[in-house]
Amino acid sequence: MTDKSDDAKEIKVDYTRLRIPFGPVHPALKEPISLRVTVRKEEILDVDIRLGHVHRGIEALAENRNLVQTLYLVERICGICCHSHTTCFTQAVEEIGGIKPSERALYLRTLIFELERIHSHLLILGLVGYDIGFETLFMFCWHVREEVLDLFEEITGNRVHHAMNTIGGVRWDLPPHLIEKVNVSLKKIEKSAKYIYDVFQDKTVEKRLCEVGVLSYNEAQELCIVGPTARGSGVSMDVRRDYPYAAYKELKDRFSVVLKYGADTYARTEVRISELFESINLIRTILDELPNGSISMEESVLKLMREIPEGETVSMVEAPRGELLHFVKTDGKEGLRRLKVRTPTLANILGLKPMLIGGEIADIPVTLASIDPCIGCANRITVVDEDQGEVRVIGLEDLRRRGRKR
Repeated sequence: MTDKSDDAKEIKVDYTRLRIPFGPVHPALKEPISLRVTVRKEEILDVDIRLGHVHRGIEALAENRNLVQTLYLVERICGICCHSHTTCFTQAVEEIGGIKPSERALYLRTLIFELERIHSHLLILGLVGYDIGFETLFMFCWHVREEVLDLFEEITGNRVHHAMNTIGGVRWDLPPHLIEKVNVSLKKIEKSAKYIYDVFQDKTVEKRLCEVGVLSYNEAQELCIVGPTARGSGVSMDVRRDYPYAAYKELKDRFSVVLKYGADTYARTEVRISELFESINLIRTILDELPNGSISMEESVLKLMREIPEGETVSMVEAPRGELLHFVKTDGKEGLRRLKVRTPTLANILGLKPMLIGGEIADIPVTLASIDPCIGCANRITVVDEDQGEVRVIGLEDLRRRGRKR
């Protein structure tokens, strides 16, 4: 019997590239997004990002409604930053109509803005903790967030969609007993925020987040990244300071734009923690300096809507995730010719590719969470003609006709 071991050969095979799907359904994803990740062993070599799983056609729907109906529609673009969307839209309509809200109304809009920023940042800080396996931190951050949601309910009657804005002002005032309640809640939130800051200083958390998902200053500028994601890469930009709106025109020197230069997941997390304290201090300033006066126009909102002429403008606000832009074109007949919404996530999603390439598969969930994505408000629909090489956006009626042909 011959010994076959003498004929054995050692063959070296290079580990070939493997393309794996991440989403649209995945335990680490809170909303559906599809990533096609090319890897070699654990290293990420390329990323293909695909949106479209929760497209709702809100821009097209808005063009078939009057301005008041659209106000409530744009609030449904995002539940977390609903006040940002309604303020952005309302500001555009007010500019076209030459309507100037009262100082008290502008301060109250700004108050809700900063409360919304706190609750949004607490939400994503909890999810970052969850993605690194720190479930206690996740539960604690969301427990603190409940305090803000309770304030929303006290002030506006709603925990999620606040319906605070109306054309020419706001719908809800802030009586003295609520001012006191907000101040008491801010003390609790500030104490909890300090504890959250201390937890994120833990070396175990640092090692899991530092040098993960790096996005350099130059890449952030070239890709037009916005919000805390950009400020975590050292890009000094904030609509509240650079293009002040609402009461920020008077308050732009009363807060600091938080910058970090680590350009990684930890830096983006640090920005959001620091912004909690900036928002708390800004809310206290608003409560101390809240002007007297009415909160809305004497005319009814329906009368104001009928007086909005034909025109167009661009409105910007600093939503919790970054720069939010609304292009509004009215038709002079109580409705819209065009609504275009550019959300922060639509800008920041471009940064995912350079963040992920060179990293490891296990870093995908926490890197994705670090940009605080809202997939529902980022989805758009386009048609690609592979024969002609053309890409175009289609309207709702075109989409219906295509469905009927099938």
